[in-house]
Amino acid sequence: MMSEMHRTALRAAAALWMIWGLVHCIAGAMTITQDTSAALAAIADAVDPALLASDYHPAVAGVLNQHGWNLLWFGLVTVIGSVFIWRANFTAIWVTAMVGGLADAGYFLFVDLPGFVNFFPGTVMTLVSSAAILLSGWVWLSNRRLH
Repeated sequence: MMSEMHRTALRAAAALWMIWGLVHCIAGAMTITQDTSAALAAIADAVDPALLASDYHPAVAGVLNQHGWNLLWFGLVTVIGSVFIWRANFTAIWVTAMVGGLADAGYFLFVDLPGFVNFFPGTVMTLVSSAAILLSGWVWLSNRRLH
């Protein structure tokens, strides 16, 4: 039986994943619909946009659009996962943490740590996903011990 504290923690994790997922869906759609220079400047928001303005080869736009597609689909997966986490589905805890967590790990390593982004919204979203993983992981571990 799940305690009220565990249920509240799962609902908090679900809310965090919902926010994270919606932000990434919007970022994905914006990345796909903007021209290459604007999309790069929106992602690497700590870099002077003038340094990113260029006449890029169409292949760069293709790679960036693929990135936008990835932002969109893993945002959507975490939104769906958040609904199932709210309902205390333990499989959704794992699936959502793997999709959102691994996506954010790549972002953190290759975009955040080198300093290409501002603290908000990028780093904040990494903190949001980390908090969601920790909260739901704590509930999963606590309930695992009960069985």
